[in-house]
Amino acid sequence: MKKNTGYQVFRVVALVLVVLSLVAPLLWMVAASFKTNVDIYDSSKALIFSPTLTNYDTVFQQANYLEFVFNSLWVAFAATALSLLLGVPAAYSMSRFNMKKSALVVLMARVIPGVSLLVPWYYVFSNLQMVGGFGVLILSHMFVSLPLIVYIMMGYFDGLPAELEEAALVDGLTHIGAFRRVTLPLSVPGIATAGILSFIFSWNNFMFALVLSSANTKTLPVAIFDFVGYASIDWGGLMAATTVVTLPIMIIALFVQKYIVSGLTAGATKG
Repeated sequence: MKKNTGYQVFRVVALVLVVLSLVAPLLWMVAASFKTNVDIYDSSKALIFSPTLTNYDTVFQQANYLEFVFNSLWVAFAATALSLLLGVPAAYSMSRFNMKKSALVVLMARVIPGVSLLVPWYYVFSNLQMVGGFGVLILSHMFVSLPLIVYIMMGYFDGLPAELEEAALVDGLTHIGAFRRVTLPLSVPGIATAGILSFIFSWNNFMFALVLSSANTKTLPVAIFDFVGYASIDWGGLMAATTVVTLPIMIIALFVQKYIVSGLTAGATKG
């Protein structure tokens, strides 16, 4: 009993420490967004301070963040939608027809860091006069989103019984018809998982947008750096802008976490 009690106490303490280490920076960020720059530097006002909305006023009015929010939403939605349109049928083909070489190529694309391709991408897209537009941002995000979606959906399709499609083929449907009428409706949870993770990646991506965007196509992660100057940093505005970027994704993740977990573990117990 003493050993079990000691283990329970250790587990609770460890969980509390881990949660605090993850949550504390977020809480500090949100609190700092309601402080003036003077209060942020004053350690005596770490917990007790007079909140102000000046930083959020700066973010939404002076910095024109609503335009950057629209840019981020458009790029993330378009990259996710196109990646799902191409990735789901590709994952189905690789899973059902045992296309191991194609799956290996997808795995290699998942392993290669996207940052390593920024220089050749910039060279190619600049020659095509595409740098600074939404198209190049969407294509660059798809380079990571598409392999991610294929990787997730292959595991999901592997977990679906092939007998359902065989029965549909016996009833006279083609492979495409069986996929559209039988497999696709059953794979909605996996598609939701892949789409959510792809959207989160696009929303949070910084490096691609920093190199390939322009002033008119700037996304939120890049726009945050408007508060970082050569001589000083507007910490209040920076924390408010970071909160605007972070909280929507955190809220979405909390509501859809069960779909993410179920989709990522699909196919793990096959056989």
